[in-house]
Amino acid sequence: SGLFFPFALLKNNTDNSGIIRTILAVDEAAQSVTFAGDIPVNGLVRLMHTTNDGLVGGAKGAAELAVKENGQDQNGLGILVSCVGRKLVLGGDVDEELDAVRDVFGESTMTGFYSYGEICPMEGFSECKLHNQTMTVTYLAEKKAA
Repeated sequence: SGLFFPFALLKNNTDNSGIIRTILAVDEAAQSVTFAGDIPVNGLVRLMHTTNDGLVGGAKGAAELAVKENGQDQNGLGILVSCVGRKLVLGGDVDEELDAVRDVFGESTMTGFYSYGEICPMEGFSECKLHNQTMTVTYLAEKKAA
């Protein structure tokens, strides 16, 4: 059930988003929780929950951002890396996530795989971090010379 309630690792209490950490195990005897990634000592976290529509919308938003930054080209290539945790949470709706990205990429070729952690920067940052339960979207397109 930890997959349905991941944590967002925040820089401060006014952040709307953060690096997502998935709960892997709870040890009641040791009063500890194991996460799929580091959480710094005294780190600030927020409990998260969303709907399948929210997950699909997030994937679509990532695709829109990738196209916005690179331009869309029918010969472009979309590379999708989605977390196995997302696949488990989405269940039978997992194809909707791919359909939403396909709607943005149009006729561009898409490839991808499921992983146990995704490495990418967050919007507005250049430093890459390990994320859980995300879909990272890379879009490669050739721009014509001016």
